[in-house]
Parts: sequence; C-alpha cells; structure tokens
Amino acid sequence: MDQIMECIPNFSEGRDFEKVEKIAGAFRAKEAVKLLDYSTDKDHNRCVITAVGSPEALRDAVIEAIGIAVSLIDLTTHDGQHPRMGAADVVPFVPVRGCTLEDADRIAKETAAAVADRYALPVFLYEKSASAPHRENLAAIRKGQFEGMAEKMKNPLWRPDFGPDTVHPTAGVTAIGARMPLVAFNINLNTPDLRIADEIAHRIRHINGGFRFVKSMGVLLEDRNIAQVSINMTDYTKTSLYRVFETVKMEARRWGVSVVGSEIIGLTPMAALVDCAEYYLRIENFRMDQILETRL
Repeated sequence: MDQIMECIPNFSEGRDFEKVEKIAGAFRAKEAVKLLDYSTDKDHNRCVITAVGSPEALRDAVIEAIGIAVSLIDLTTHDGQHPRMGAADVVPFVPVRGCTLEDADRIAKETAAAVADRYALPVFLYEKSASAPHRENLAAIRKGQFEGMAEKMKNPLWRPDFGPDTVHPTAGVTAIGARMPLVAFNINLNTPDLRIADEIAHRIRHINGGFRFVKSMGVLLEDRNIAQVSINMTDYTKTSLYRVFETVKMEARRWGVSVVGSEIIGLTPMAALVDCAEYYLRIENFRMDQILETRL
C-alpha cells in the first residue's frame, strides 16, 4: 500500500469476549486492512483495537465495526472504571505512511458522516478535526459521560457535528477525529487508595498545570486491589515516557507508596521505548539505525 493509516477505536466492552470478537471481526479478512492488535480490560470495561490499512478501506471497516458495537453494547447497563459516553467511545485516525494529518481528517469526517446517517448516532469531531476550540479535548466532550450527555446536548455549544441532536438511547455518542500517535501508558501503585492515584494524576496532567502532552486519571484495578495512574501521552516526542514515569515515582513517595509496574495498552511507536532505553541505560550517541529490526 502506498498510503497507510491507523485507527485505534475504543469500545465500551471489556468483559464479554464474544461481543469483542464480533467487533474485531469487522477488521478481519478485509482487503487492504490489517488487524494488528486488540486488548480488553475488565476493570475499565473497555477494549482497544488497533488496525491499519489504506485510508478508504480502513474507513469502511471502522464504519462496520461501529455498527456492530451499536447493535451489541447497551450503555444503560454498562459500568467500569474508565469514563465513557458511547458504545464506540472514541475513534482516532492517525497518519502512518504516505498520508498526512489532513488525509486523516478527511477520513475521520467521512466516517463520522456515515455512522451518523446509518446508525442515527450523534458524533462529535475532536482533536485536529474539531469544529471549535472547545471541542478539541476529548475530556471536555466526554464530561458528563453517557448519563449526563442528553442534558449536555441541549446546550447549543454541545450539539453534535453529525447525526441527531439527541443521544442514542443505548449507544450514546461518539467522538471521531484525526490526531498524531498516542501512547496509552498506565502506572500501577502498591496501594488500593484511589485518592492517591487521583492526586498524582491531577499533578501530572496538562489541564492542571502538569506536562503539556499528558492526560491522566486515577483508576482502581479491582481484581488486583491496587490503584493505577492511567495516562494518555499525546505527543511522546515532546513529553517522554521516562520523564512522566519518574515524576509519578517521585509524587508517589509523598504518600508513602511506590510504583509496582507499568503497562502499555495497544501498540506504541518503537521510538517511544528506545527513548526510555537511552535514558535508563545512559547510552551515548545512540541511533535508531543501530536497532537490528529497523535495519532489516
């Protein structure tokens, strides 16, 4: 393929694997589309799919996947640690090779128009596709979540860009847009105290004066009985993973707790991890072309 685009749709289902498989199936056996990864989280009650393909083929697969999610997921009975406003909660398109952010924006808008028309689904454009500055930040759109969205949408400032002006009764609303690569990076603490994770998340996220390219929140992992600082790194080239990791460790010490591990959800650019290896190993004058796989 001359052009490769990535899509990382997040769906509000992480416990019923039969439903997850049906949604992921929209990306299988499709010409010019490849399903790279999908992961689920019971605590978040959410799945994240990573797929790549030619822009138009990927668009069509995403439209199909959203339709399956709308038919299978009922947010009136949904619960989980992660904020959500839709069955297909957020659908970002990311340029990878031979295409631009403008191409991703075009595909995002075509997808938004199609799902709004086919599934009577309200859609907000966000990030680089946002129709107004107050819609760029996903957290601002999602505020109020599914339960508060019907009331929120009565305000002219929060009418959707596509679809009906009322929330879908079971599938909520969806945010679709173009953005640069994001790293979903979570850090686990040796405490079940969610308040501590919330406090740390408050200190590192951009909206509260923290790192410019960090969005974060506290989450309780009930199956492990530990708190987690759940982070979205929106530009790892400008705010590195190791810098945020070390800051979380430092802040955790204020509360007498420590970091017991971290995780990356979905796929991540190699350069984000190489950057960490350079820092922790103190490698001097390292180049990406020294990595065997990149030379191959």
